Order: sequence, then C-alpha cells, then structure tokens
Amino acid sequence: MTSSVRLRVFWLFAAGYFVSYVFRGVNLGFAPLITHELGLSAADLGLLTSLYFIGFALAQIPVGVLLDHVGPRRVTAGMLMFAALGIWVFGMAHGLAAMMAGRLLIGVGVSVCLSAAFKASAQFFPVARLPLVNGMTMAVGGLGGVVVGSPLASLLAVADWRSVCVGLGVFTVLVAGAILFFAPDKRDPHHQADIVTQFKGTWHILKSAVFWKIASFSVVTQGVFYAMQSLWIRPYLLDVMGLTPAHTAALVSVLGFAMMAGCIGFGAAARTLERRGVSVYAFCGIGMALYVLVQVLMLFRAPLPPALLLAAYGVFGGTGILSYAVLAEYFPSHMIGRGNTTLTLVIFVLIFAFQVGIGSGLSRWPIEDGHYPAIAHQTAWGILIMLQIASAIWYVLPSRVLQKTRAVP
Repeated sequence: MTSSVRLRVFWLFAAGYFVSYVFRGVNLGFAPLITHELGLSAADLGLLTSLYFIGFALAQIPVGVLLDHVGPRRVTAGMLMFAALGIWVFGMAHGLAAMMAGRLLIGVGVSVCLSAAFKASAQFFPVARLPLVNGMTMAVGGLGGVVVGSPLASLLAVADWRSVCVGLGVFTVLVAGAILFFAPDKRDPHHQADIVTQFKGTWHILKSAVFWKIASFSVVTQGVFYAMQSLWIRPYLLDVMGLTPAHTAALVSVLGFAMMAGCIGFGAAARTLERRGVSVYAFCGIGMALYVLVQVLMLFRAPLPPALLLAAYGVFGGTGILSYAVLAEYFPSHMIGRGNTTLTLVIFVLIFAFQVGIGSGLSRWPIEDGHYPAIAHQTAWGILIMLQIASAIWYVLPSRVLQKTRAVP
C-alpha cells in the first residue's frame, strides 16, 4: 500500500468528519440570529439543535451495516448528500418545524463520518498505526469546533446566516464528491451481521453489567460536554461570566483547540501509563473527574482567567472517549463493533436529552435584556454536575464484573 493512497484515505475521510463537527456546533453562531428572527425560546433552541444528535444516534446501527456491506467510500459520499440537503432546508426554513426537519436530516447525513473514517483507516493502515491515525482524524474533525467560534462569528459579521447555510451545503457536496471520486475502495472479504442481528447484539450489550460499569461515567460526561460545546457554552459565557460576544467566540475556538490536544495527548498517555501499571479504566476516570472539577470551578466563578478555564474544560472534556479502548479489554473481538456502536448511541441520546433539558430549564426564567439570569444557568450546571458525580461514584465502586478479563458473549 503506497503512502499516497494512505494519505488520500486519511485526508478525505478526515474532511468528512470535519464537516460533521462543523454541523454539530454551527448553531453556536446561528443561535442569537435565529432566536431573534423566529422568536425562539431556550426550549425551542435546545430541541432544534439537539435533533442533530437524535438523528445521529438513530442512524448508527443501519449505517454500521451499510459500511460493512457497501464500504466507506460510497456510503459516506451518499450520506453527506442528506446532510447538504438538510442544511439547505434549514437555511430556507421560516418556521420551526422545517428547521427541525433540516437539522434531523443533517444528523442522519453525517452520522457515518467518524465510523467511516475509522473503518477506512483500518482497511488501509497497519494495525500498529491506527491509534495515531484515528487520533489525528479526531483532531482534524475537532477543527470544526474551532471554526464555529471566532471564524464563524467573523463570517456572520459580513454574511447572513442563510447564505452561510447555502455555502455549507455546497462545501458538503464538494467533500462528498471528492470522497466518491478520489477515495480508494477496498471491499472486505467477510461481511458483518445483518441489521436484525446488529439490533440483537446492541440489546445484549445494553443488558450487560460490564458495559454499564465501563460506560456509566463516560456517557454522562460526554453527554454534558458535547451538549455544552455545541450550544450552551456560549450563553453561559455571556450570561454568567459577563463576557463580550467577541471574547466568547474566541474562547469557543480555544475550547476546540484544547479538545483536539486532549484527544491526542490523553490517547498517547493512556497506553504509556498502562505499561507502567495504570489501567486505561483508571486513567480515563481520573481525566473525567478533572473535567467535573473544572465545571465546579466555573460554576463557583473561580478567580482564574476564562481562557485557562475553557482550555481545561476542552482538554479534560474529551477524556471519556478512552472508554472505547476500555471496552476492547472486556468484550470479545466479534462484539467490539457493536460495543462501540452502543456506546456512541447512548452518548448521543444523552446529548439530545441534556440539550433539551437545559433549554427547558432556562425557559423557566424570564429573559432580561436578551440574557437569561445567571441563576438559571447555574441551576442547570449544578444539576448536571450532581449527575456526573453520581455516575462517578458508580464508576469507582469496587465491582466483581470487571474482575473478568472478558465479558461472556
């Protein structure tokens, strides 16, 4: 396999994941504009934005089957066309229902991007290089979290949000075309189970005590992190910390860069520490605990620079992703794919629930000069922190289910 082929695989599928990440957080910049134009409440905004995540979650299992049977090149190119259609519907909509339909289409359309990138990398790269390649893919995708900060704010200063939607759709079509025409194709000699078997496998994993012991803390912290990063962190910085819109946009980009650094750094450090006797399970738990600590510091307005707090929030916010590696230690190889899909499914359902819940909670307070009162945000953050602490207690309690080296399939 030539290096040029591998580079094409990496950059083309990483570009697809970048598109996915931009769509995930684009409502950060759009939110004040569409809220003003359509008169949306915080509950409406939370539901609208979160439909991306429920569409993403619902598509996980069928997309996994398609990847196994058709291959990442054609599936990714085809699914991205749904995302392009979704952003165009969203941008042309003048009512909440049509915008919701567009947002749901976007979530379904980009649901394949990360899984396809991982599968394509596994087909074209040596196994020993996959941790680095997958980490770099996530880093490129994480640039989308940077773009929805200051770059998007600057763009919206010279163009209206509907025009930006048109441009995003065109960019998505171009990425889909590049993947379709330039990405190499490699069919697996053996297909995975059909969709019915996949659903049965998911249900089996959802009943597994081992899965919930590993996933408990991770799914809650990841649900909180992505619910905040893709929508509610901006209002928090404006309403609670009293920052300017420009400063807030810059900090959103800082958070995106920090998350990228955390994904790569913690992924590399986990295996190094494992060789020194620190399990990935324990290291993942430490990182997630530090993420909760950062939230507590932000909640109680610790006298620290906002940039430092947001950088720490981003670095530790993504550490729960190490749970995917932990699953591989406790589930047999033929169940890892379904284990990963199930973990992703639960995380995205929680992101949906948290975004809707935060919006509904904020709507219980009256808006004052275009802002929700600080106590509204602080109440939401306090509840989420307590949920994370409860899941952390379950995570650290001694359990016999993890004394087995493998779960019983």
